[in-house]
Amino acid sequence: LHPVEIADGYTRAADLALAKLDELVIEGMEKLDLRSVEDVSTRIMGCMSSKLHGYETLLAPLVAEACVAVLPKNEINFSVDNVRVVKIQGGSIHDSRVIRGLVLKRGVEGTVKRVEDAKVAVFAQGVDTLGTETKGTVLIKSAEELEGYSQGEEDKVEAAIKALADAGIKVVASGGSFGEMALHFLEKYGIMAIKIPSKFDLRRFSRATGAPALISLALPKADEVGFAKSLAVQEIGGTSCLVLEQSATKSAISTIVLRGATTQALDDVERAVDGGIHAFRAPTRDGRALPARGPPQIETAR
Repeated sequence: LHPVEIADGYTRAADLALAKLDELVIEGMEKLDLRSVEDVSTRIMGCMSSKLHGYETLLAPLVAEACVAVLPKNEINFSVDNVRVVKIQGGSIHDSRVIRGLVLKRGVEGTVKRVEDAKVAVFAQGVDTLGTETKGTVLIKSAEELEGYSQGEEDKVEAAIKALADAGIKVVASGGSFGEMALHFLEKYGIMAIKIPSKFDLRRFSRATGAPALISLALPKADEVGFAKSLAVQEIGGTSCLVLEQSATKSAISTIVLRGATTQALDDVERAVDGGIHAFRAPTRDGRALPARGPPQIETAR
């Protein structure tokens, strides 16, 4: 027999079984309530136990809570990318928890380390003195002209930062670096400065706060300003982390903070969690459930 013939046989058998699926009335079939953490954790527990046996009763409720927190009104639009996993070495697996928001394993650039109910602005490029598109030459004939040139540059940076502060913005996130002059004025006006070099993390931060990444250092419009319920630098297992927490209604991203003694143990737990998240994605397409221990196989055999 050629393997293609065997594969074709399985395909024909699957088509036959699926064609009769709607005709079969299997006792115990019920639709899963995707908004119930308890029902979801029961459903995904089997998938997770096959990857990390013995910890499914601990991890399944965490995964269920994280997935339910970011489930959109139209359940079919659920994205597994909205459930993030952060591994922090130290402690035990029992110290793992869910945060309705985003966790980044990095600190802030300045001394402002905590804000509450803050407006957020996100810039794709660095926050620094503005450079021109073309090169130019400035002829300075005296010390007074040099001082005046530097003062003019400083005034422009301060004007841009002051405009952000006057608009009530307390947090500035940047995909590039912060210039010393810009950081000085951010400190002066009490604005938190966050550097996020990864474009993927910057995109997730934008999604979590609702602030699109702007390409120029200008005052954002009203619909370009995001919001953070709580944003603070926390020490988790000796690692400095930036924790963004949102309210239950505004949380577009949730994060599962995994704790463990070794890197290998954390990798094993992450694989089980990843399987649970994808197991949650399946019933968002079709929420019907069957009893375990072989009823589908028995009906297919019949």
